[in-house]
Amino acid sequence: MSPTDLHAFTAAALAESSGALKLPLAMLLVFGSAKLLDEVFQRLRQPGIVGQILAGILIGPSVLRWMAPNEFLSALAELGVMFLLFSVGLEIRAPELTKVGRKAVVVAVLGVVVPFVAGWAILRAWGAPQIESIFVGAALVATSVGITAQVLAAKGLLQETASRIILGAAVVDDILGLLILAVVSSLARGKLNLLELAITAALAISFAVVTVKWGAKAVGNLVPRVQQKLRGGEAQFTLALVVMFGLAVLAIYAGVAAIIGAFFAGLVLSGNVDQRVHDLTQGVTELLVPFFLVGIGLHLDLSAFASRQTILLALVVVVAAVASKFLGCGLGALSLGWVDAARVGVGMVPRGEVGMVVAQIGLSLGVIPPHVYGVVVLMSVATTLVAPPLLSLTFRNLRSAVPSEQ
Repeated sequence: MSPTDLHAFTAAALAESSGALKLPLAMLLVFGSAKLLDEVFQRLRQPGIVGQILAGILIGPSVLRWMAPNEFLSALAELGVMFLLFSVGLEIRAPELTKVGRKAVVVAVLGVVVPFVAGWAILRAWGAPQIESIFVGAALVATSVGITAQVLAAKGLLQETASRIILGAAVVDDILGLLILAVVSSLARGKLNLLELAITAALAISFAVVTVKWGAKAVGNLVPRVQQKLRGGEAQFTLALVVMFGLAVLAIYAGVAAIIGAFFAGLVLSGNVDQRVHDLTQGVTELLVPFFLVGIGLHLDLSAFASRQTILLALVVVVAAVASKFLGCGLGALSLGWVDAARVGVGMVPRGEVGMVVAQIGLSLGVIPPHVYGVVVLMSVATTLVAPPLLSLTFRNLRSAVPSEQ
C-alpha cells in the first residue's frame, strides 16, 4: 500500500467509523504516531519529546488532516500533564524546593516582565491596537513547565539546583500569569476589579505557601492511618490519586492551574509513599503524556500563514519569545553562574498550551484577529519544540543515574 493509499484509507476510516470505532481508532493514531516518532527521534539522538509534538503536526490539520483538536483529546491531554507534574513532584522533597524559593521568585518575576514588554512592544511597533498588543504580551508570559519537567525527569536531573529553580519559578510564574491574564481580560471587557484581583492573588499565594510548608507533614501523618483502614488493592496508590485530584480541585478554587495542584500533591507525598506508587504513576504517565504532547502539535494550522506579513510577524514573535524568557529568567539566576543561568533560562522557554489558552481568550473576546491567533499558536508550538534540544545541550555535561529516555 502506497503512502497515498494509506492516507486515503485512514481518512475514510475516520470519517465513516461508528461511535464505537472512533474512540480506539483516535487513540491508536495519537498514541501510535507519538511513540513511533519518539522512537525515530531517539534513534537520531534527538529528544523523543520533539518527535511526539511533531506527530501532532503530522496527523493534524496542517499535514494529513487525520485528527483535529477536540474535547476528548483535550481531556486526555489535561490528565496527561497532571500525571506528569504529579510524578515530577514525587521525585522532589518540599524542603529542597523551599531552599531555592527566593531565587525562583526573582527568576519568575523577570521571566514575566521581560516577555510581556517584548510582546507588547513588537505588536505596537507593528501597528496593532493597544489591547491586542497587551494580549500578545500576556501570551508570551506563562511557561508550560510540563515540557521541561518531562525532559528533566527522563534524564534524571530533577535534583539539580537549576531544575529545582525552574520548577519553583514555574509555580510563581503560573500565579503571576494568571493575574496578568485577569487584568488584560478585564481591560478587554472595559472594567477592572482591583479587589477581586487582590483576593485571587492572596488565595493563590496562600495555597502555595500552606501546601509546601505544612502539606508534607500533614500527609505523612495521614497516609499510615488511612492505609490501615483501606481494604482494597493498591491502597497507597488510591490514596495518592485522591490527594492529587483533591489538590488539583483546590488549586483551581485558589486561582491557579490544576497541574500546580497535582505537582504539590506529588511534593507532599514524596517520602511518604512506597516505590510502588512511583511505579504505578509512571505507568499511567507513559499512557497519557503522549496525548498532551500530540495535542500541542494538533493546534498548529499552517493555513493561517497565507501572507508574508503574517509569516514575518510570526518569526519575530518566536525569536522574541525564546530570547525574552532566556534573558529574563537567566538574568534572575545569574548569581548561580553562567551555566546554571543558561539552564534556567532555557528551561523556562516553552509556552505550550498556556500561550494558546491566552490567545483563545483574546480571540473569543474579539481583541485578537485570526492571523494573530495563528501567530501565537505557532509561537507556543515553536518554543515547545526548541526547548528539549536546548535543554539537552545546556545539561550535556551532567549524566543522570538512570538511562536517558528523551
